[in-house]
Amino acid sequence: MLSLVHATSGAFVAVKLGHPLFYIPVALGLHYLEDWIPHWDVGTGLSNGTRTKQTALLLELIDLVLSASLIFFLWQQGQPFNYHIWLGAFFGLLPDFLEAPRNFLGFEPAFLKRINNFHGKFHHSIPHMFYGLAPQAVTLLAIGFLR
Repeated sequence: MLSLVHATSGAFVAVKLGHPLFYIPVALGLHYLEDWIPHWDVGTGLSNGTRTKQTALLLELIDLVLSASLIFFLWQQGQPFNYHIWLGAFFGLLPDFLEAPRNFLGFEPAFLKRINNFHGKFHHSIPHMFYGLAPQAVTLLAIGFLR
């Protein structure tokens, strides 16, 4: 999934559940559930060589800026700073952050190997952008409706 979906889902559960003991595990669990759904993301094509690391990194940076912008627009605009929203977004993205050294630097510390392998078992990327973005659009629309 795009970071936009993972971060927004994490922020959403943080707002709804309100306490880190509840929203952190839910945000992490949602990340794996969302990755289990067939999807397209900016890393699609990295493993088979149809996308370069430089392109994926640039697209990911854009994705993260869009994520922060949407979260700000939905929950922070005109409101006092709420760290729970951003902590929820961070934990919604954490499995991808832990994979980044391997994906972009070719470096995977031993302590991350098991976590990344676990994450990989859930990940179902598909090459067709339209079909891969459709479930993400539905997820974002549902969050917008339920917020």
